Amino acid sequence: MARRPRWLTRNVGTLSGVSFFQDAASELLYPIMPIFLTVVLGAPPAVVGAVEGVAEGIASLTKLAAGRLSDRYRKRPLIGLGYGLAAVGKLMIALASSWPLVLAARGVDRLGKGIRGAPRDVLLMEDADPAYRGRIFGFHRMADTLGAVVGPAVGLVLYEAFSRQIPPLLWVAVIPAVLSVLLVAAVREKRKVPAAVVRTVPERTTAGGLAASSASPGRDAPPGLPPRLRLLIAGLTVFSLVNFPDALLLLRAHDLGLSTEGVIGAYILYNVAYAALSYPAGALSDRIPRYRVYALGLVCFAVGYLGLGLIGDPVWVFPVLIVYGGFAAATDGVGKAWVSSLAPAGLQGRAQGLFQGLTGGGILVAGIWAGLAWGDAGQVPLLVSGVAGLLLAVGLVVAGSGFSRRGERPGY
Repeated sequence: MARRPRWLTRNVGTLSGVSFFQDAASELLYPIMPIFLTVVLGAPPAVVGAVEGVAEGIASLTKLAAGRLSDRYRKRPLIGLGYGLAAVGKLMIALASSWPLVLAARGVDRLGKGIRGAPRDVLLMEDADPAYRGRIFGFHRMADTLGAVVGPAVGLVLYEAFSRQIPPLLWVAVIPAVLSVLLVAAVREKRKVPAAVVRTVPERTTAGGLAASSASPGRDAPPGLPPRLRLLIAGLTVFSLVNFPDALLLLRAHDLGLSTEGVIGAYILYNVAYAALSYPAGALSDRIPRYRVYALGLVCFAVGYLGLGLIGDPVWVFPVLIVYGGFAAATDGVGKAWVSSLAPAGLQGRAQGLFQGLTGGGILVAGIWAGLAWGDAGQVPLLVSGVAGLLLAVGLVVAGSGFSRRGERPGY
């Protein structure tokens, strides 16, 4: 019988399962949402970017508050509430008959995402060895993204079974969303130590930056986040201003001539690449500086956006989105691990909430400007963002060494 890896704790396994089911529900809807909005409900393309941007903006504002709350109160109830609201949001989408109702439903869904994100990411590291941060966040992103493979695949089969009708798929998505809420009951959380009796002491460092401090009785917790961490979050927030919602990329694929089935299939391939590369990217970030892995992800981002902006044959959508999957794999979990490694133990929730909130707010801005600039084909925003991503990758390679220490051992 194979021995379970040390880093694969109960919470890592359980929360990965929770995310798998919720993402299966969300991603069953995601590739058909642009088509549902524009074809079924008659909304203009600008609405697609606005709906996703506003939804992410709601999530972002919520994350800022939820991060602080998760440092003060129990995290599991916040996680359960977050996933519960996401299930309600999906039910509202199934009942929607106009795009403003979809906007409201997406707002409720993303409100749930904002509430659950920071406390979930903190509990992922409970009882875990900090040397395996990259692996843990990478594994979680892999499980989450496998849901994004299963969801659209099931949706594609059912789309044919339901005579290519989109509304029935909206109801199917409610089922895995409810299952994810039920699974939260298996998450464990230790009794919280009052912040007034917590002080921080240095821990081992990782190749991606400084490790989180450990908690011990004594002095008060630090009043704020370290300057280096604030600078990192600011830099990643700047990037998010050109990282508009993937719904617009799928709209571009549809505009290039892919059928609804083709769009779903391309999205499945993207998520297969994302899932397959997430754990290796996370493990790599435990061995080499995280900024290098993140910069590689930005190169994949540039290839994806520039590729979609320049191609004219829809066949090229598939390989371009596979490369684009490397962007999410090398930045999503790696970014969270990077932030976690620089944050003090008593401020992990606040750090994750600030990081995820500000970058989500950047996506809100990106979704709005890209939707307004989309035009007939969307080439202008794609090319602008692609060039910006490439420049930011170069900048990160040049300046990223400021977030790691010389001589530190990989994995510590």
